[in-house]
Amino acid sequence: MPDAPDWPRSPLSREPFSPQSVHKASRLRGATVTESVCPYCAVGCGQLIYTKGGKLIDIEGNPESPINEGTLCPKGANAFQLAVNPHRATQVLYRAPYSDHWETRSLDWALDQIAQRVKTVRDADFVERNEQGRLLNAVRSIGTLGGATIDNEENYLIKKLFAGGLGVISIENQARI
Repeated sequence: MPDAPDWPRSPLSREPFSPQSVHKASRLRGATVTESVCPYCAVGCGQLIYTKGGKLIDIEGNPESPINEGTLCPKGANAFQLAVNPHRATQVLYRAPYSDHWETRSLDWALDQIAQRVKTVRDADFVERNEQGRLLNAVRSIGTLGGATIDNEENYLIKKLFAGGLGVISIENQARI
């Protein structure tokens, strides 16, 4: 059996280390760790978000989470890559009807467009009373679908805004599906 290379050994173990790895440290050393929840489905797996100097450096499963015990599905495991991907869209892109190209627009412009279009549809289809005179205050041509990791407080506000404020009837949350 050949002799093991003459590498330094860790004082805590009997494992050999190369000269390059003896001086290396975890890139997570000194990072701020924030507990979070995976944003993808209704399971609500725990994640650990690592930041250093205000920059995201890693996302991994939280081993202390009773839900996933540190494991993540392929989508959750790719959360870091999604967040730092240089091809990720970071601006509002708009393609006008019948146009063959996308235009960059401001977020304020996009929010104004959404508000105007919701108001237009609501005004066109709002039903105050049915044929029997019963008060409805309903819109059946707009619906909402909330994400699975929206918390109870956010669901309450969404329900109040869309049902009570706008009269939207079709309100669903992925967590119920």
